[in-house]
Amino acid sequence: APMSKTSSAMNAFTAADLPGALAPMGFFDPLGFAEKADEKTLKRYREAEVTHGRVAMLAVIGFLVGEAVEGSSFLFDAQISGPAITHFTQVPDGWD
Repeated sequence: APMSKTSSAMNAFTAADLPGALAPMGFFDPLGFAEKADEKTLKRYREAEVTHGRVAMLAVIGFLVGEAVEGSSFLFDAQISGPAITHFTQVPDGWD
């Protein structure tokens, strides 16, 4: 007789089945967030991780573009110069 796919054991969700669990590390969860999470919560965690990664990539691009256009900006009359890491401290005080 063919097996029925309605069994809950057949459809059991495990975090190790998610994309990204690769040898030799396998499923990497050093803080144990996945231990108590159900499928919906774990997928929400993965979605948030991807979203935060994308925001971080855009931030890096913004940092690099800021380095490339140094001195040619219309902001603050192009008075801000030097490495991008020091730009914040060069912003004038007050918004008169």
